[in-house]
Amino acid sequence: MRVYFSPCGIGLGHVGRCIPIARKLLEKNIEVMFSTYQEGIQYVEQEKLPLTKAPPIGFQVKQDGTIDFRQTAVNPGPFLSSFTFMKQINAEIETIQRFKPDVVVSDSRASPLLASKILEIPRICILNQFQVIIPRKNHFLRLARFADFITLVVIGKIWTSGNAVLIPDFPQPYTISTGNLNIPKSYRKKVKLIGPILSKHPNDLPTEEELRKKLKLPMDKPVIFAPISGPIRERAFLTRILGKIFLDFPEKYEIVFSLGYPNADTEPIRHSNLRIYKWVPNRFEYLKACDLVISRAGHGTITQCMCYGKPMVLVPTPSHTEQLNNAKQAEKLGVAKVVEQRKLNKEKLLEKMQQIFENDIPKMLEYTQAEVLEYNGLENATRTIIEMAEKTG
Repeated sequence: MRVYFSPCGIGLGHVGRCIPIARKLLEKNIEVMFSTYQEGIQYVEQEKLPLTKAPPIGFQVKQDGTIDFRQTAVNPGPFLSSFTFMKQINAEIETIQRFKPDVVVSDSRASPLLASKILEIPRICILNQFQVIIPRKNHFLRLARFADFITLVVIGKIWTSGNAVLIPDFPQPYTISTGNLNIPKSYRKKVKLIGPILSKHPNDLPTEEELRKKLKLPMDKPVIFAPISGPIRERAFLTRILGKIFLDFPEKYEIVFSLGYPNADTEPIRHSNLRIYKWVPNRFEYLKACDLVISRAGHGTITQCMCYGKPMVLVPTPSHTEQLNNAKQAEKLGVAKVVEQRKLNKEKLLEKMQQIFENDIPKMLEYTQAEVLEYNGLENATRTIIEMAEKTG
């Protein structure tokens, strides 16, 4: 049996949730192959999994990490974007034909779904944003309405063109991506909420006390974990701000700061109560050992924190409507506080942290954690893929 994974390569989240599935399949002697691009390539290479590099595709970003919709529309422009997309489809067709998979698993990429449809190979789509939403600013209203129409009519058909759509999120009332899942009724029969895909379940790790000893973290003060992920330019602006803030942070906190660069040095740079890592390979150990997480509002990070029972201070990427919706929902559920990037400073960050520690958020998260851990996205995704492959085998 062979399974072909084709996750979006922008940022690390899409590749990051496909890798645990691939590992599960490898344990069952099922052959796997990855196709991705940009940041995703480094992540797959670090995991030493079979890889083919796809033509890159993406969007323009401003210096502050904001998505630049105007520049994206101009550069590369509709013609070159269409040409790159066709190159991606052609590359996927060639690689799929060589690998001969029993099923294709696409994470938030349209080209592999179209390629496998042309080749009449079963396909599964994993995603947490059904609709691309342009910010509702006055000068974007026409573009926003047009994008909504294109998404629902064209992209929606592509996402649901396969045999199943798997959403790695919790069922209601804990669904984080609820603001990004405007799914028309005609498509819903193929869509299934399966729970987050975790490479490490919290119950499979040692206790928090044991982990603190192992990681040489203090027992007598709060540990703050700041794993910053996302596309390089989106996270660079935030890491610069946080770096300055953390260097001046009160000694009563211990901070572990990860810059999110796969294949980079894993030895930390130490400044008093601050550890700066280019890459943390044992992310889930720090997640379980910490008291609070500071991060972007990526879907994967939020759902992981909920599974590990950790409160969050979220700084969503400006104009990134998926992250803004995620952050809003997390705050509504009472598991996070939100800070706008333009208002982020030491005083504001400490204020939000204090609100979390002085209120009942950590206690409430114990109840939420017990509820959400019932949903095992990794097992559900693996089972669905194998069942589909067996039907065609």
